[in-house]
Amino acid sequence: MKFNFIIIGVATLVPLALGSIWYHPKVFGNAWMQAAGISADRKKPNMPLVFGMTLLLGFFIAFILHMMVIHQLHVFSLVQNIPDAETPGSDTYNMVHALIDKFGSNFRTFKHGALHGSLTGLFFVTPIMAINAMFEGHSFKYIAINAGYWILCLALMGGLISGFPG
Repeated sequence: MKFNFIIIGVATLVPLALGSIWYHPKVFGNAWMQAAGISADRKKPNMPLVFGMTLLLGFFIAFILHMMVIHQLHVFSLVQNIPDAETPGSDTYNMVHALIDKFGSNFRTFKHGALHGSLTGLFFVTPIMAINAMFEGHSFKYIAINAGYWILCLALMGGLISGFPG
């Protein structure tokens, strides 16, 4: 099972691309600005830096999401401390590669990856964001807009990563 750097690169672009749509004034942008207490005439951040950091952080998300949506990678953790696990021709090596050959493409679909991505967004990212937002005094609307973005974003990223084998 190979790590697919091309699809990780494509998934890296999802937060930036989806964010340009999701936070557009005609979609949720105006509602988000109001809920966040941001005015349209505020001092703008350094956008090249914001875009660059978004790409870097998007890569980090795609990289770790890869391990969360592709279950077959976990079979290697079962044998990582066995001395002959990486020796071609050994019983352990043959067993692991036979498992990957037989079951390696199971659950490698866009739908399966999107499910795990959205569950990660719903049950991991949303609680973290909600806790921060509540302590910052933000409304449920603010939480819902941001959480909705990340749930959809992670669903798309997970679907891409799982749906395109390495």
